[in-house]
Amino acid sequence: MQQYDVVVIGGGPAGLAAAISACREGARVLLIERENRLGGILKQCIHDGFGLVRFGEKLSGPEYAEKFIQEFRQLPIDCELLTFVTGVRKKDSGYEVTVVNRKGVYAVAAKTMILATGCRERTARQVFIHGTRPAGIFSAGTAQHFTNLLGQLPTRKCVILGSGDIGLIMARRLTLEGAEVLGVYEAKPEPSGLTRNILQCLKDFSIPLYLSHTVTRVFGEDRLTAVEISQVDEAMRPIDGTQEIVECDALILSVGLIPENELAEKLDVRIDRRTKGPICNEELMTNQPGIFSCGNALHVNDLVDYVSESGELAGRAAAHYVQKEEKTIPVNISDGLLYLVPQCISEPNEHPITLYFRSRKAMTDASFTISVNGRQVYEKKYAHLKPPDMEHLVLDFSKFGIQKDAKIDVEVH
Repeated sequence: MQQYDVVVIGGGPAGLAAAISACREGARVLLIERENRLGGILKQCIHDGFGLVRFGEKLSGPEYAEKFIQEFRQLPIDCELLTFVTGVRKKDSGYEVTVVNRKGVYAVAAKTMILATGCRERTARQVFIHGTRPAGIFSAGTAQHFTNLLGQLPTRKCVILGSGDIGLIMARRLTLEGAEVLGVYEAKPEPSGLTRNILQCLKDFSIPLYLSHTVTRVFGEDRLTAVEISQVDEAMRPIDGTQEIVECDALILSVGLIPENELAEKLDVRIDRRTKGPICNEELMTNQPGIFSCGNALHVNDLVDYVSESGELAGRAAAHYVQKEEKTIPVNISDGLLYLVPQCISEPNEHPITLYFRSRKAMTDASFTISVNGRQVYEKKYAHLKPPDMEHLVLDFSKFGIQKDAKIDVEVH
């Protein structure tokens, strides 16, 4: 049985960064990817805007991924493509990972594992759209795959439900390819995507955005012929009498992403109900010793630069992992925060910690504060905070006087 220090599951931007980082720290690394090419979802993201934080330039998704793939191939990292993990068993010295591919079914031994499994899109059935089941209902990612990779236009006249970033980008992409986007409908009273995508993808192309509206029914037998649009109240419940029928041949869904953590759950990794990803410490290690999480499997990021950053952090930590009794202090968050990662920190901690957080609602003149045992030790002011915009902070917690059994509270108000 092959022995590895680190086994990385997932070959997208997080997994690539994690494998490279672990290898550069001297670890023997295996990367497992279920598709036949590395790069993850970036392979089909041909628009630019990637790499502004990391490289200071606008790159397309494939260009961004290729930078990591080239570096990956120059290092002594084992890689298995078209390979699926079918089981993981805890052993005294780490984990036994069973995989299946063209070679058959076999197992490898891993001292540590990094879960870089990404996320998936919600479907029409997960948002309770009633009606028949005609062709023409696509997730935004599927429509992107058809258009960018297969060269097939999936619609001539469509409605987009949800103002997530992929949906906004596809509104522009489909328009450029000659399709008519009748409108983007969002159930929430404010957009879910980044402001720059609202401006560049909708406003610049005169595509209307309807807030507090949702699709309540679809029509059609073999192919979608129309959708029913309804206004919604503050609880996002359809308002009777506001229904409108919009004729179209496709419904594109951009209604949220869900971290892929079925494998983590099988390993009894604790999941945060807010992020839908594992609860981790500042090194992105889960409650299971030697199992790390990064990228969109940990929480959904709005910038791939931060996905890569978390992969590098997990890779370094996994390479230097030493089994010991882990003492962590939970971080309590206020109602003003949608979530904060990491959810706990090790004690003692002598290194800077990277924090990622989102506000629960749009706020102006907001304050982000950290208190230890009721004493405020840090504050940062924000002119604006919005849920779609993930915030990023690097702080030296060793200056905060945190000791065993301390109570750490993080607030946004």
